[in-house]
Amino acid sequence: MAESKYERRGVSATKSEVHQAIENLDKGLFPTAFCKILPDFTAGDPRYCNIMHADTAGTKTSIAYLYWKETGDLEVWKGIVQDAIVMNLDDMGSVGAVNHFLLSSTIGRNKNVIPGEVLKALISGATEFIESLAQLGIQVHLTGGETADVGDIVRTVDVGYTAFSRLKREKLVINNIKADAVIVGLASYGLSSYEENYNSGIGSNGLTFAKHELLNKRYAARFPESFDPAVDDDFVFSGPADLLDEIEIEGRKYTIGKLLLSPTRTYLPVIRDVLERVGKEVQGIIHCTGGGQSKVLKFISGKKVVKNNFLPVPPVFNQIQAAGQADWSEMYQVFNMGHRIEFYVPESEVQTIMDIAKEYHIQAAVIGHVEDAEKNSVELETPHGYFTYS
Repeated sequence: MAESKYERRGVSATKSEVHQAIENLDKGLFPTAFCKILPDFTAGDPRYCNIMHADTAGTKTSIAYLYWKETGDLEVWKGIVQDAIVMNLDDMGSVGAVNHFLLSSTIGRNKNVIPGEVLKALISGATEFIESLAQLGIQVHLTGGETADVGDIVRTVDVGYTAFSRLKREKLVINNIKADAVIVGLASYGLSSYEENYNSGIGSNGLTFAKHELLNKRYAARFPESFDPAVDDDFVFSGPADLLDEIEIEGRKYTIGKLLLSPTRTYLPVIRDVLERVGKEVQGIIHCTGGGQSKVLKFISGKKVVKNNFLPVPPVFNQIQAAGQADWSEMYQVFNMGHRIEFYVPESEVQTIMDIAKEYHIQAAVIGHVEDAEKNSVELETPHGYFTYS
């Protein structure tokens, strides 16, 4: 099978090599859980469990670097911190951990290109985001971290966090997705009640693809430190756009750069409220990150997941696809394409989830259902074609 554009750029939506490397590792107490669940090593209480998770903002930092170099705007780095933190917390929220997190940072920079003012923006950004979570009733405690000058191995900067939570086992969400489930998807775009600016919905997945598919070749010449020199030149900054080009969305203009750098939305307040009001009726929560709309494949057994009522595709994804005429099947496997959290529940619980989402000004929809099947698959019926992943 020919390599996808994503793979030609040195990354993978399926992370097949990563999964092969870790296939023999212990999968924790509940292998079908979205995150690895460990016994309560901290206190030895069988009623509790420990959850530890690590993630980064990924290639999004290189786009922030370009935007900062073009504009001098340090605010973009605060969004990068939110990206890295949310990629941890929302994964953990998908197993039921929605409060009281310990958080440690790992920042590796090339000191020759990333000065102290950027580090300051990253660190202050973490504090500001944690304060905003506290206003929503979500307590996150910074424990410190490591900031290292590693120019020999990092071209610009890498921003990551490790999060820890101790949770009662009775509160866990262990994916047990059944054939009677319907899927409620929550929009990744728009303006929620706890956001200050329009969110494009881009999240923190597929940014290598987005960057090179959308932005033009001048960035390669001006900022060779912003990409992998081993990638074929045909796949490096091969698009038509500048970061400061504008597109109009719902009567307002936004730069391409700001759309690509929209901070990843957290769904923790919604997940918390859903678990309080729907409880054990939730059969599964899927965070559509790496793998996009095929993500649920890793968490089903003998099931076909049919998604046939998608929310509108946000403009940022249409811009990315149009720039390089990317295959829509690849787009739906690389990006969330409009919703990033899925609740798998009986039909009787749909309205409760829809009402909760509305309280936070987040659009939601029943985007599909689950059927029994001999072979696991995800079938997408989209405005751009029918796609199957298995």
